[in-house]
Amino acid sequence: MFSSEYTTRIVDPVLDDLLDDSPAVLITGPRACGKTTTARRRARTIVRLDVPAEAAQFHSDPDAALRRLEPPVLIDEWQNVPAVLPAIKRLTDEGSEPGGFILTGSVRFDHAPELWPGTGRIARLRMFGLTEAELAGGPELDVLIPRLVDGELQGPRSTEDLPGYLSRAVRGGMPTPALGERTGVRWYGDYLEQFVDSDLASAGATVDGGRLMAYLMALAENTAGSPSDATLYTAAGVTARTARRYDELLAGLGIVDLAPAWTTNRIKRLSSRRKVYMTDTGLTAAALQADIDDILADGHLFGRMIDAFVAAQLRPVLVATRRRTLHHVRSSDGRHEVDLLIDLGHRGVVAIEIKAAAAVTAKDARHLTWFRDSLGSRFARGIVLHTGPATFELGDRIVAAPISALWA
Repeated sequence: MFSSEYTTRIVDPVLDDLLDDSPAVLITGPRACGKTTTARRRARTIVRLDVPAEAAQFHSDPDAALRRLEPPVLIDEWQNVPAVLPAIKRLTDEGSEPGGFILTGSVRFDHAPELWPGTGRIARLRMFGLTEAELAGGPELDVLIPRLVDGELQGPRSTEDLPGYLSRAVRGGMPTPALGERTGVRWYGDYLEQFVDSDLASAGATVDGGRLMAYLMALAENTAGSPSDATLYTAAGVTARTARRYDELLAGLGIVDLAPAWTTNRIKRLSSRRKVYMTDTGLTAAALQADIDDILADGHLFGRMIDAFVAAQLRPVLVATRRRTLHHVRSSDGRHEVDLLIDLGHRGVVAIEIKAAAAVTAKDARHLTWFRDSLGSRFARGIVLHTGPATFELGDRIVAAPISALWA
């Protein structure tokens, strides 16, 4: 049984299933999102490779060091001793039992292929910060997506308003501030400083801290937008090549997520430009040095923050259920845009519009109506998520609902 002090995570049942089937599981995600806390509950032996005394024997002879440990073994911050991966591969090749090893770290192997000898042997699982559903004590892993498809988002009238949602967004989802252990503003400021000063170095990257911070600010200003590459690297004063490197590093460390443009042969002339998100809205606010009052005073910014906040509620569920990433849709001429899209394969697509407004009408669903009429039978549901209190129909397969319906 989990203790009452542990906040149940969306990934818990998925991690347990992976450990039942795989000899080793790697959990990736941004620093301090809860990877180690979640993993250590399933480990009999814990090794911290960011502690020199514990890492020494793994530098010397990782195979022998692993053989001496009683499984399940948690190897925390594995990237400090990359040789541990081929050693685990060799052990799994010898026929290790499922669930023998759990590795945690911030680097995604997609961006470090030279460090990835475990393909097919080590299952991977991504984690993010806490969602509001997790904080409310009910991560509805198997429920939320069907509710979205069916439009069954009825619940008690929401008591949240725009400042309330922005308060949640600025607080962020990282466990330390989200659970009230430290105030978000100061904690995220320290987080950014440590990220630039030491996290990238521990991942083997050498960067100019000032330029990277400028690039992070440009990303924060454009979160939930589709800026051109030139917009970002010009704003940060870096070259296109440097910006591409930053994108790779930030995505690999879980700081940035790119929502690709969704395409279909049923609709012509769709934009191919991806949508850019900082994965944690608390970090976004910190990068901008903006509090709730600052955000409320900027209509452009609070719209983006609400969009990014909604994406942060959905992204962990999609990853945990092994579904594809969030997408977005925009016509090439810019006349139509769907903020977020979930592709469910043969079950169709769920299209989501996000409005930082308490009162919405059929006019606010015009892009969903265009998308429904263009897509035809593949359109499963359109949802306008808003900051008002009520859920109501807006048309055929289109419903309006409070943002809080994602967790209430």
